[in-house]
Amino acid sequence: MPNILVADDHDLVRDTIAAYLGQQGDFTVSTASGVPQAQALLAGQTPFDLVILDYNMPGMDGLSGLESVVKTYPHIKVVLMSGIATPDVAQSAMEIGAKGFLPKSATATSMVNAIRFVLSGEQYFPFDFTPPAPDQPKNYKGLSPREMETLQHLCNGASNKEIARALDLAEVTVKLHVKNILAKLSVNNRTQAALMAKADGTY
Repeated sequence: MPNILVADDHDLVRDTIAAYLGQQGDFTVSTASGVPQAQALLAGQTPFDLVILDYNMPGMDGLSGLESVVKTYPHIKVVLMSGIATPDVAQSAMEIGAKGFLPKSATATSMVNAIRFVLSGEQYFPFDFTPPAPDQPKNYKGLSPREMETLQHLCNGASNKEIARALDLAEVTVKLHVKNILAKLSVNNRTQAALMAKADGTY
């Protein structure tokens, strides 16, 4: 069962998130009120898999707290959480090594899906924050390179299981990619997504 550390100096926010994640039944959750306490817990005996760091809390000092955690514990996935961070901050966090960005405006379900997404080995950044990959043209409708690959398989009529096998991903990860594709294309199902991509000449 993955061990998650939620670090936020607002007691209500921190405890609410921790309680909700704990109710899911597939996470073990610990909490910290700032980066120093988080660092102390990470240095302890509990093998954490993921850390959620609030952008504005004691010890962060811009993104220095994130950078410190990423450098000290490169094997632990780190997600930045904020209610005010700009796209530039989210991009800087990604460049430092964060595996995801969680807006505090996200729904509880979206937060859990994002955490599972990151734990599966993927990056989670809302598409509004995701910059184009270096030396790559802008993708169709803001899709990430992995979502573009998934869309191509959708256009070929592949099932989630077939896509997972082709891309060497977990099926739950493919489901999340498909969900993101439908949202970005503003369509209701995979058939509509495939038809739109074909009509636009993407595939």
